[in-house]
Amino acid sequence: MQEQDDLITRAQAWLAEDPDPETAAELAALIEAGDTAELADRFSGTLQFGTAGLRGEIGAGPMRMNRSVVIRAAAGLAAYLKAQGHDGGLVVVGYDARYKSADFARDTAAVMTGAGLRAAVLPRPLPTPVLAYAIRHLGAVAGIEVTASHNPPRDNGYKVYLGDGSQIVSPADAEIAAQIARVGTLASVPRPADGWLQLDEEVLEAYLARTDAVLTPGSARGVRSVYTAMHGVGKDVVMAAFARHGFPEPVLVAEQAEPDPAFPTVAFPNPEEPGAMDLAFAKAAEVRPDIVIANDPDADRCAVAVPDGGGWRMLRGDEVGALLAAHLVRKGARGVFAESIVSSSLLGRIAEAAGVGYEETLTGFKWIARVEGLRYGYEEALGYCVDPEGVRDKDGVTAALLVAELASELKEQGRGLTDLLDDLAVAHGLHATDQLSVRVSDLSVIASAMAALRAEPPTSLAGLRVVSAEDLTRGTETLPPTDGLRYYLDGAYKARVIVRPSGTEPKLKCYLEVVVPVGEAAELAPARARGQEILDAIKKDLAVAAGI
Repeated sequence: MQEQDDLITRAQAWLAEDPDPETAAELAALIEAGDTAELADRFSGTLQFGTAGLRGEIGAGPMRMNRSVVIRAAAGLAAYLKAQGHDGGLVVVGYDARYKSADFARDTAAVMTGAGLRAAVLPRPLPTPVLAYAIRHLGAVAGIEVTASHNPPRDNGYKVYLGDGSQIVSPADAEIAAQIARVGTLASVPRPADGWLQLDEEVLEAYLARTDAVLTPGSARGVRSVYTAMHGVGKDVVMAAFARHGFPEPVLVAEQAEPDPAFPTVAFPNPEEPGAMDLAFAKAAEVRPDIVIANDPDADRCAVAVPDGGGWRMLRGDEVGALLAAHLVRKGARGVFAESIVSSSLLGRIAEAAGVGYEETLTGFKWIARVEGLRYGYEEALGYCVDPEGVRDKDGVTAALLVAELASELKEQGRGLTDLLDDLAVAHGLHATDQLSVRVSDLSVIASAMAALRAEPPTSLAGLRVVSAEDLTRGTETLPPTDGLRYYLDGAYKARVIVRPSGTEPKLKCYLEVVVPVGEAAELAPARARGQEILDAIKKDLAVAAGI
């Protein structure tokens, strides 16, 4: 009974200072109904600030995304920036079109202003890469993007960048979290009604002008495309970029073209999810373009689909990553090519053959963007950094431009993207990749699966002996510690498996790769069949080993 009374007391105290009428009404109703189970869930702790910033379901209480949580996060970030000597520095705030995004952006600007920093807010909901670009363009000391990227409709998030234009990493995340924990009542956080700068379209025009650096002057621009913004904020910027560079105007998937926080046509607004591309493929069947391009809702990811036997096939992120790498090599790009450890090892083969640098990092562009001398970076989850001097993060707009340029050049040769993939397979071996991804409602399922694999690592998968089992929490010679497991398998196929919890969604993700030797083009079909056979067997055995 004492615990229940304490829970109600804490909920009432939170309610007393909730600045949002909607979440206040929601919490008042829970208190009135005596819904202690729901209240216990919302007050079981505090939404934790980490290297991904904040992300969670919108709602009342400290375990949800709401204005109270955002105000505290902004106050902690402001205190951190001032402690770093940035008092009076500029903080840029961007936001997408999700529920509450504009409110969270306005609250952040108010807190920064009240703390003695200068704040500037992007003119309207815009892609995350525009914010990442604006940080260095405007000489800011930090940037915040209010977005939950491709998460479900009821989620929102808070992504933090520092003045170098890249996302925060340790120890900044822990230091910011410590400052957030020191924030007292909301009444103690100054929040003036104005005083920050509302940016105009100049910052977007500057970003679009920067996209000139992605393309080769005079290159082919003839590819015909269908484009979906997945109910997000990418459409206007992508259309402007394609028009600026003389590409044919993409045919829009009208049902998904305009921002809509309800994401009514998809179960999950992520091009990788089953069914998410159905409307785009229907439009492609109607207009018969050369390629289909999709962004996720905040347009930092880019998906590509190609004609396939009368239908359409989504290219894997690893395939697009390799295609863009090959294209950049042919364009004479120098510097370091980088990827995360869960991405295909094909990038390393391409870099080696081209005589350019290569580096592997932990998962996430917060790590990829920090590679010294970076020229190109990608991650299998549809993220590509093709102009690190402009945007030090994944950018679905410039990636779409570079894909369009490559597809245009191949079209002039009577070829397509899959023909270039075939060339790469013959040159470097067929790098077949797949993923076993399990979405859970109970996060303990993920913890149990990781514990089971640590307690009893598999000794063989798909009949191939596990010759190396690494627990990445200990780190390696080249990688800092992370929650993950990596296995290398015996045999001619250079099979590799990595298992890790997702950093942004309630998912356990297992990344699989098999490299099948290919001597000539005639061997590609049987190599693909053999590669998929091994991948399927690995998935089956791994699911058993992990208890999923």
